[in-house]
Amino acid sequence: MLKILGKTSSINVRKVLWTCAELGLAFDQEDWGSGFRSTAAPEFLALNPNAMVPVVRDGEFVLWESNSIIRYLAGRYRGEWLYPVDPTQRFRCDQWIDWQASELNRSWSYAFLALVRQSPAHGDAQQIAASCENWTRHMAIVESQLARTGAYIAGPAFSLADIPVALSINRWLETPLQHADFPAVTAYMTRLAARDAYRLYCRNGTP
Repeated sequence: MLKILGKTSSINVRKVLWTCAELGLAFDQEDWGSGFRSTAAPEFLALNPNAMVPVVRDGEFVLWESNSIIRYLAGRYRGEWLYPVDPTQRFRCDQWIDWQASELNRSWSYAFLALVRQSPAHGDAQQIAASCENWTRHMAIVESQLARTGAYIAGPAFSLADIPVALSINRWLETPLQHADFPAVTAYMTRLAARDAYRLYCRNGTP
């Protein structure tokens, strides 16, 4: 059985859990990370020298990096409906997956650590304000894209790209800051709420 190493509260672990749910994959999850077993343990480092979750073991195959994992799962387990084979559709999907990791996530890191994690090292008011402004600017890009497609982030159909992007939107909504009015984002999250996997792993069992 597929084994997933990482705690459910991790946004990157939830990418993998959500993907498994969409694909109907059975899995065994082990909690690793802050508050659970240490990722600095030798047995974890043997699987991922970066000491980061998630890690998956699929038989003898071991893989880390959440976006690589969800692409692997869709490719390995007949997820063409989720991660299209057609290059124009697949790479549009990849564009948003990569943007979520490289741009959107970076925009909210300081604000999230300050406002949610309440990290003493992230208490500078000017940097918090700058991070919130940058976060809103990136969310405006999401709003514009969703208004353009009228449906999902990469086009008219739900795809693998919606999983990381929706998880980041959820983080934005749950962080105590002033939220701009983004009607396309609101409609998008309402649309996703019809999916069982969304309720399990993006909204933690709530609409």
